[in-house]
Amino acid sequence: MSATTPDLLFRPATEADVAALVELVESAYRGDASRAGWTTEADLLDGQRTDPQAVAALLAAPDTLVLLAERAATGELLACCQVERRGDGAYFGMFSVHPARQGGGVGRAVLAEAERIAREEWRAASMEMTVIVQRTDLIAWYERRGFARTGELSPFPYGDERFGLPKRDDLAFEKLVKAL
Repeated sequence: MSATTPDLLFRPATEADVAALVELVESAYRGDASRAGWTTEADLLDGQRTDPQAVAALLAAPDTLVLLAERAATGELLACCQVERRGDGAYFGMFSVHPARQGGGVGRAVLAEAERIAREEWRAASMEMTVIVQRTDLIAWYERRGFARTGELSPFPYGDERFGLPKRDDLAFEKLVKAL
């Protein structure tokens, strides 16, 4: 499964990609490097966003695809996401775009490819995700792409450092859904 959009090549991640995936996800969400883009969580969370064990587990999970977007000319990793079959729907997660490439259409292209895979290859009727409710700019970005807020909240896993070190005590996730 390989598809190309202008400047991008999509491919499934392999075990050889684990270290690069961890680096990409961390750079997009945590620490000062993430502030170069607009999707940073650095004001909400410190610590890690993921680790090699979590990424390797996703790669080994049944009905899960970790999709990479690379610069077609050079093979440079620009973005990634997780797409998981869940019944007649799909889950979208671990969406990360290199901070220097955010705002230039890479994220839109990755989301569109994930939706295409879910809709055309898996025959999924819908796609869902969870987003930290305090990330209003990010939720608005997803709403512009057809996702709807459901009002369904789930608690942030406070005390589990695998998900980061919260800087506030009111974090929660909201489920967003889009019909495919």
